[in-house]
Amino acid sequence: MRILVTGGAGYIGTHTLIVLLRERHDVLVVDNFSSGSPEALDRVRQLANADFEVFEADLRDSVRLNESFAVFRPEAVIHFAGLKAVAESVEKPLDYYSQNVAGSIELLKAMERHNCLRIVFSSSASVYGIAEYLPFDEDHRIKPMSPYGRSKYFTEELIRDWVASKSDASAVLLRYFNPVGAHASGMIGEDPSSVPSNLLPHIAQVAAGELAELTVFGGDYDTRDGTGERDFIHVEDLARAHLAAVESATNGRCCEAINVGTGQGVTVLEMIECFARASGRKIPYRITSRRSGDVARSIAGVTKAKRLLNWRAELGIDEMCESAWRWQSRSPFGYTTEQVRATDER
Repeated sequence: MRILVTGGAGYIGTHTLIVLLRERHDVLVVDNFSSGSPEALDRVRQLANADFEVFEADLRDSVRLNESFAVFRPEAVIHFAGLKAVAESVEKPLDYYSQNVAGSIELLKAMERHNCLRIVFSSSASVYGIAEYLPFDEDHRIKPMSPYGRSKYFTEELIRDWVASKSDASAVLLRYFNPVGAHASGMIGEDPSSVPSNLLPHIAQVAAGELAELTVFGGDYDTRDGTGERDFIHVEDLARAHLAAVESATNGRCCEAINVGTGQGVTVLEMIECFARASGRKIPYRITSRRSGDVARSIAGVTKAKRLLNWRAELGIDEMCESAWRWQSRSPFGYTTEQVRATDER
């Protein structure tokens, strides 16, 4: 299958590329490299032992975007491109609506113009907001608490309306919970451009001595140790979910929202303890006030993914922490240098 991947140079995109390439799909990456890295794509080529084309473009640039479609003629799209930090979205909401919503509109226009009617969308569990019950199932009320979450919800609705307007379009809206970890090789992983906003890369940089301590936002939540509880999913499991979803999207007209998680919750302090075991390092931390837009608990209901995609998560918290530490150890400066440091597997 010919699959166009927006944001393919990013964290989840690179891991998904490996899965797609190993299944011998033809791939074109469209990325503006605002957060992704050409070096990451070179490492994907090494790991998959396969090549693919790259087209540098911002989704809001309709001329460049249509050029990419005209050249590649995709049969399906996997749509990762977008801004993704909850706290930043509160500070810069217009940036999030511009990139995530307006960019998605231009993508759907290009798909329509070039008769590409299959899409898998990178959505988020943040669309649910505060839990009325747990685990979240896909019928839970939608009430996002941040501009980031609302941008994902608005894009879901755009895609639903677009699919409904076509006789043969289909979409899978994957609502991610908390992707973490890295490729088993340690050659690709999450590479934040500044102080990490996500938990695991922040813990990894503290363990490596690059940051003095971890800030834990909130210690008074109604959870077993007072810190936020999340459903963390290994990024390699998440990559497999995209393969299953793109195959599902080619099987007929539909638009399905599907949770992607493990169905199990882990608190911040539990993740710190696990990472300390994986790295053999102490993780200093300081508990401070809650962060705007965060919720106490977020756990996925996963029965729909099993039923419709024949997919389930296979990797646990130990593999998440071990792979993240391997990535941190091998590439302590992320993709800013071509040097990959050989280290002990742990």
